[in-house]
Amino acid sequence: MTILSDNRRLSSVAAPSRMLRYLPTSALIIDATIIVLIGALAVVGRRELPLFDEAASVEMSLVIAGPLILFGWLLAVALNGGYRKDVFGVGLDEFKRVLNGSLIAAGLTGVVSYLAKFDLSRGFFVLAFALGVPLLLIGRWSLRRALHAARVRGALRQRVLLVGTRAHVDETFSVLRREKWLGYQVVGALTPEWDLSEETPMGLPIVGNANEAAAMAVDAQADALFFAGGSVGSSSQLRRTVWELEKHHIDVVVAPSVSDISNERVRIRPVGGLPLMHIDPPTWSDASRWGKRTFDLLGSGMLILTFLPLLAFIALSIKAEDRGPILFRQTRTGKDGTEFACFKFRSMVVDAEARLSALYAQTGHDGGLFKMKDDPRITKPGRWLRRFSLDELPQLLNVFRGEMSLVGPRPPLPREVAEYDGDANRRLQVRPGMTGLWQVSGRSDLSFSEAIRLDLYYVDNWSMLQDLNILARTLGAVLGRNGAY
Repeated sequence: MTILSDNRRLSSVAAPSRMLRYLPTSALIIDATIIVLIGALAVVGRRELPLFDEAASVEMSLVIAGPLILFGWLLAVALNGGYRKDVFGVGLDEFKRVLNGSLIAAGLTGVVSYLAKFDLSRGFFVLAFALGVPLLLIGRWSLRRALHAARVRGALRQRVLLVGTRAHVDETFSVLRREKWLGYQVVGALTPEWDLSEETPMGLPIVGNANEAAAMAVDAQADALFFAGGSVGSSSQLRRTVWELEKHHIDVVVAPSVSDISNERVRIRPVGGLPLMHIDPPTWSDASRWGKRTFDLLGSGMLILTFLPLLAFIALSIKAEDRGPILFRQTRTGKDGTEFACFKFRSMVVDAEARLSALYAQTGHDGGLFKMKDDPRITKPGRWLRRFSLDELPQLLNVFRGEMSLVGPRPPLPREVAEYDGDANRRLQVRPGMTGLWQVSGRSDLSFSEAIRLDLYYVDNWSMLQDLNILARTLGAVLGRNGAY
């Protein structure tokens, strides 16, 4: 493989986005604008709100103090790393830095005012920081949402070369290709010199060998180099490559051979100059404890009482359609492989199961969960019930009875469980849920293997905070009607 042919293959990919360099500046402008507006709002609020005793005007004292507070606040966020380019786009680090910098600014403002005996209005101080801190976080969140949306559309991406064996490269490539919001545009792979293949099994072009990593990164105008498993022969070789890449301001990322691990379970501990990754045990056992069960019991009970009028209306609509049964009971597999009757409002014709084999043959279904757009078995009420997932409301009874949870993996059919491999069986270690990661990530538009992957991620990385997040996202998924059929 020649350098000329490598360059031709790399030139077919879009040029790197240099707009990313303006992210810190954009964040600074947003923060400064919010702080100025909050300062003006705090002045007006201090004067107009009947919450504070002092009647004196604060405008004169803020002629000098106002700009200093503004500058000091931004400086505190900056010194705390709030405008570093590597904090944008993913993780909680960006928000932590903004929050910590704001708290430091508030503390220093109070201490300096006290020591200098400066008559800073307490009302202004409270209003400015009480309103400013959450609004700064909202501003950063809005910037991140805009960044993610741009990346999904193909803009504001970083060019990336993957280094490693073909198997390890493909593992990393599959994640980066799936999670487009991360903003990594993989332009090629570098494999060990003994590998003479022209592309990986997933079709990623191999543009050179790992020994030429630094030179190839420069030629490709790469923003980052990802080192996966089997990328280098020794740590000294990697260190020399990092030194060379440092001259060209190319980021270096080491991608270990682990995936689908939440941030909370990963800890990096340097020992003797060797960075060791510690992975905490999976949290599936926590998902079965009394705290989650109590939440399910109280939550399902309150929702049943709240939805009683809606449940009655749906029942009457189904009965009036064809005089058939209101509920559809289907055997599903729950925690530890225990089967139970899963309740749903009937959204199909009475003989839906008898027609299933004909639809299998018609669609070429070969296993897994069967979903079909414009399924001819769906009744008229069933269409709007499914569109808004109202057919699943009776599963609140399953949750109340302890057979299901509000959040968890999708309850599988026994025939699906019979086809599980060793990995998929892990999803049976927790109660199945009315909603879960699979639903808020695409619902019926997901492939069977992708739904299993999301369920396994949930089982291994459960937390109550994640449950609350999924419940909040479920409302958006239902209202958005993405993948609902």
